[in-house]
Amino acid sequence: MPRVPREPGDETARILELEHEVDQLKEAVASHAVVDQAIGVVVALGRVTPDEGWVVLREVSQHTNIKLRNVSEMILLWGRSGDMPEGIRAELEELLDQHGPTTVPGAPPLE
Repeated sequence: MPRVPREPGDETARILELEHEVDQLKEAVASHAVVDQAIGVVVALGRVTPDEGWVVLREVSQHTNIKLRNVSEMILLWGRSGDMPEGIRAELEELLDQHGPTTVPGAPPLE
């Protein structure tokens, strides 16, 4: 079957489309790595399974209305600096209490 010649604009548009798709995939891979690392922190902190760590992380994101990647980044930064926004800390502690008996290090003492 003979090839139908394409217009140069068709090829340019397709190349741009593919470049955009590659950029999205790169971002997804990087985001996935950040989320996986944050799950590891939650697992170690809460002494929960990786599946429970995922649930906790997802619920913190949903309950605080902050994107999962951003919550994950905050948890990773907290692991290095010890600083975490109070809303995230409270939600994380509450959810870990539901899945395990630990508290978040540095949290105010329970009254």
